[in-house]
Amino acid sequence: MSLRVLIGPETDDLAELYAVPRTPWLRANMVSTVDGAATGESGKSGSINNAADKRVFDQLRESADAIVVGAGTARTEGYRPTSTPTVVVSRQAAVPETLRGAPTGSVLMATCGSAEHLGEARKLLGDHQVLVLGSHRVDLPLLKQVLADRGWTEVLSEGGPHLLRDLLASGAADEVCATVVPRMLAGEHPRITQGPPVDVPLDLHTLIESEGTLLGRWFVARS
Repeated sequence: MSLRVLIGPETDDLAELYAVPRTPWLRANMVSTVDGAATGESGKSGSINNAADKRVFDQLRESADAIVVGAGTARTEGYRPTSTPTVVVSRQAAVPETLRGAPTGSVLMATCGSAEHLGEARKLLGDHQVLVLGSHRVDLPLLKQVLADRGWTEVLSEGGPHLLRDLLASGAADEVCATVVPRMLAGEHPRITQGPPVDVPLDLHTLIESEGTLLGRWFVARS
């Protein structure tokens, strides 16, 4: 499979194409169809991604110090522990079933003081792995700083749409990696962002084409 860089560094080395400009750095990686569907018939992103998207997905995971994911997405996509620490963001602190019983330190919970399942999360994951960041909602810029304090300065968020919207609205996100696959689905599907309106300017850094799939790196414009 060939990659054609339309905008960006003159190289086909994915590690170089997706290198972060500074740390700490938090980027989100999402996929959608041409008509904006973020999931396919299965209700999962895996039903619309393809080989080109998988190559970038693997590269971003390989370079990440930690993976941040919303609890709903972790449940829907069936997340399991990996060699990279997974940080689940949940206002309820409910640990997804597939992430229970993970080796100590491989799964963390980012939640708030009012979380209904806070005690259970501490029993399942350990006190040090449960990050209470705010009273009624998770303070995402603080989460970014807390992870950096642990030495996790290159953070990858894999959604879902509500978390991405909140990362952008709060200013915690530095970059959006957005893949557009050459398909049209119509029907009722989520977009890559959901929630109250936001208006966040982006600067295109890199655009890659592979057999009709477009893979873009968009940096959040800072004033």
